[in-house]
Amino acid sequence: MKFRTDGLIIKEQNIGENDRLVFALTKSNGVIRAFVKGAKNIKNQKCAATSLLSYSRLTIYKSRDSYIIGEAQSIRIFSKLRSNVKNMCLAQYFCELALTICPREQNSGNFLSLVLNSLYLLSEEKRSPDLIKPCLEMRLVSLAGYMPDLTMCRHCGEYSADTMYFLPNIGVLECASCHPKSVGGIALNTSVLTALRHTIYADDDKLFSFSLPQEGLDLLNVCSENYLKYKFEKDFKTLNFYKAIS
Repeated sequence: MKFRTDGLIIKEQNIGENDRLVFALTKSNGVIRAFVKGAKNIKNQKCAATSLLSYSRLTIYKSRDSYIIGEAQSIRIFSKLRSNVKNMCLAQYFCELALTICPREQNSGNFLSLVLNSLYLLSEEKRSPDLIKPCLEMRLVSLAGYMPDLTMCRHCGEYSADTMYFLPNIGVLECASCHPKSVGGIALNTSVLTALRHTIYADDDKLFSFSLPQEGLDLLNVCSENYLKYKFEKDFKTLNFYKAIS
């Protein structure tokens, strides 16, 4: 079967002298694993179009258990990221998230748009990386069906208090009055709680449209990182490296 779709290359691996194995987050089929013949030849159009962080229009041949990319034409290559080591490392973490979280064999246009928007904002330095990252983490995990319940305290129904506790292991809130002192949780002030809610409940076109002081952004990242850690029980190597160089 032959089909055409747009896709972002989120992982690449050289195979032999001329070929490449890639993972692409595609609009129509989610994450696919595909072979690209002749992709290492710099004279081949597929060389740039199937490299890491290339967003391309792909012609794909699908057999029973494999994909082959026959043609590839670049739509956008996030080349600016390569001139900033920290941003490049963060972009690779975004790719690892997509590889882990995004679905297979189903329409994934909303996932693809989210990752592309995040990479664009990071590449053009239009938002702080510390703001882009938790927005992507929380919205991506929510799209995948793991949205936390941040509407109110799970015990008394309190919507807002001076201090609310986020429990990343179960994805709920508790107010200070209901939260047992012996139980772990991340204490949030009103501003950070509002931002955390924004990452999962805001309209798509307003997702990255808020601001927090750096201290608040740091706490927001603690929330998102811990929530993903509990949900996927995975140590993201690219995140560890990003944090090490930061």
